[in-house]
Amino acid sequence: MRTRSVMYSATVAAVVLVTNVAAAPARAGGAVDPAYVRSLAAPGKTVLVIEYYDAARKPVARTGFAAADGFQSRSPVDIAVGSAVTLHLFGVEPCRGEMVNPREGFAGSCDAYAREQLDILLKPAKVIFCRAFLTERDAPRQDVTCFIHTHYPGALDAVTNVEEQLLSVGALRLSKNQVGVPLRPDLEEAERIGRAGYGMWADPRVQAQ
Repeated sequence: MRTRSVMYSATVAAVVLVTNVAAAPARAGGAVDPAYVRSLAAPGKTVLVIEYYDAARKPVARTGFAAADGFQSRSPVDIAVGSAVTLHLFGVEPCRGEMVNPREGFAGSCDAYAREQLDILLKPAKVIFCRAFLTERDAPRQDVTCFIHTHYPGALDAVTNVEEQLLSVGALRLSKNQVGVPLRPDLEEAERIGRAGYGMWADPRVQAQ
C-alpha cells in the first residue's frame, strides 16, 4: 500500500533548499553563477541547458531545450529530455526495496519515493542547468550534475544543486564504488543532513542496508 503527503514533502524540500543555500559553502559540480543561471530563463517556458566540459574543465559546447509544460523524471535519477536523451544524475541512487516514512504519510517503494521527490523539484523550476563532460554529448543517457532556478514569489528565489537537494531530503543516497568509496564525495554533507531522519532514513530497514 502506498500513501503520500505531497504538500508536506514539497514544504520539506523548500525548507531544506533554503537551509542549504545559506549553509553549504560549496556547490556540487563546482561553483555556479546564480545570475547566469537566472539569465537563461524564458517567459512561459522551462528552459533546460546542458554545458559540456573538456578534460581541463572548460566549457566547450552547449545545448538548450525549452518546454511549455516543463521536464519530468524518467526514473528516480533520470530526467527526460524528449524521447532520445536522458540526463542521469551521476553518483546518487535510491534505497532498495520498500520504505515507510510515517511523518510524511508515505509507504511504498524507494524508487517511487525518490522519483516523486525529483518531480517535486523539477515541476516549479524555471531553469534546469546541467553540466557534463564532452564525452557525454552524443550519448542517449548522459551523466550530469544539475542545478535548478526555483522561484516562489515573495518566498524563495534560489539556484541550487538537484542532487544536493535530493540527498538532503532523504530521497536519494550516495552511490559507492566497489571498495565502498562514494562516487560524489563533494555531496557527503548533503547526505549527512538527510540521514538525520528525512525521507528514506526514517525507516530502520534503510538504515540497515
